[in-house]
Amino acid sequence: MVKELAIRTSGLTKQFERHIAVNDVDLEIQIGEVYGLIGPNGAGKTTLIRMLAAAEEPTTGEIYINGDRLRRDKSNPTLKRRLGYLPDDYPLYEDLTVWDYLDYFARLYRLREPRRTQRLHEVLELIQLGNKRNSLISTLSRGMKQRLSLARTIIHEPILLLLDEPVSGLDPIARMQFREIIKALQEAGMTILISSHVLSDLAELCTSVGIMELGFLVESASLQQLYQRLSRQQIILSTLGDLDALLNAVKHYPCVDEWEKIAGTNSLRVNFSGTQEDCAELLRSLVTSGIPITDFHCTQEDLESIFLKLGHKQAS
Repeated sequence: MVKELAIRTSGLTKQFERHIAVNDVDLEIQIGEVYGLIGPNGAGKTTLIRMLAAAEEPTTGEIYINGDRLRRDKSNPTLKRRLGYLPDDYPLYEDLTVWDYLDYFARLYRLREPRRTQRLHEVLELIQLGNKRNSLISTLSRGMKQRLSLARTIIHEPILLLLDEPVSGLDPIARMQFREIIKALQEAGMTILISSHVLSDLAELCTSVGIMELGFLVESASLQQLYQRLSRQQIILSTLGDLDALLNAVKHYPCVDEWEKIAGTNSLRVNFSGTQEDCAELLRSLVTSGIPITDFHCTQEDLESIFLKLGHKQAS
């Protein structure tokens, strides 16, 4: 059985005068996914998200949301009401309270009582701002303001959430709180497309990722497939003894491809192409040869390494 697609684009292109911001993109995102969009500044991420949100007209190409064609005219208002779009620079009304701000947007989306008040309570609980409901927005921290912006984006219970750089400028605790909310929204059945430069956050949140370069979607795959295909296995080794002695013992081992000393430590990072059995055999041989190993663990290249590697490949 083929899973239904939350988003499908066909030949999606946006040209501004002579500049092609999004170039012939065929994107598929399944219902219920958290899809991470990554790429350098100017890659076309924001323009793509704006077209998916019906805030920008494509030059050519088509967009389908849950199987229905998205148009910018007034032919499918119901479909647009099912989208939630959080741009990277959305202004807040600083002189309103948190409750009045959300109530204003709930009324714009024509939520009726008693559902409107019920929904405001639900959303304030989800974004952990129930105790700030009567506070002026101007008194909130940056992280709270960003969570409030997200609340405004989901007040009408959209089926698809489009988030453009939502954690930009947030501190680690605020980013963690935001991640927890995104996970709760996915568990509630929402499909989420999120762009970010914080790749560690995306690696933790996303089921799939797309990588954009110069307007092209150069990679689109599940995170699992991406790791299997592009992420090399690595081993981190530390010793109490001489690091060069450890290096000499390791570098001639059959499955060791490359190695580097980790600056400021008595540790090595080696790329390793063997199996788990080969890994265990390497550790056994090092211990047998009398090298005082204090750390030995297998890991994989992270999403940032994969992204940088793909970037170099595009450039060369």
